[in-house]
Amino acid sequence: MSVIVPSKVFLTRGRGQHKEKLVSFEKALRQAGIAPFNLVRVSSIYPPHCRLVSREDGVKLLKPGQILFVVLSESATDEAGRLVSASIGMAIPEDPSCFGYLAEHEGGGPTEKEAGLYTEYLAAEMLATKMGGKLKDPVSGRRAYRISNGLSLETRSISRTATGEQGLWTTALAAAVLIS
Repeated sequence: MSVIVPSKVFLTRGRGQHKEKLVSFEKALRQAGIAPFNLVRVSSIYPPHCRLVSREDGVKLLKPGQILFVVLSESATDEAGRLVSASIGMAIPEDPSCFGYLAEHEGGGPTEKEAGLYTEYLAAEMLATKMGGKLKDPVSGRRAYRISNGLSLETRSISRTATGEQGLWTTALAAAVLIS
């Protein structure tokens, strides 16, 4: 049996609206650039030696119909004026031989920046507890944390918010796409 360990990851996001919920989701996938693929949701490990690439570079490596592993966050509403958000946060250790974490969060209310900072914190906290340490305060002026056991990590995120409109389903979506 072959082992699949992704070597690249990219972040993407989208928003869709339609009278049908499923079509709204599809439109969000289209805007995110990942509609022509078969998506398989996976849990939240950022593989060792994995390289973060741009969405443009990542999509160039893909073929329509391909099976893609994704950490996916989606939030939808059919309530006019309701704000929904979807976010993916990453915690990547400075040591590339260590694995990191991806965290997803969806809900209503926060701005894209607030949602992103929250998912970055979630990813960093999960990594810290997995490594047997405690998360220390963020490194001043950077999107980086230290763990009590000495490990340093950087964080990143991508988020999308959307506001519902009368008579339409509105979907916000964020994804980390893992490429083997």
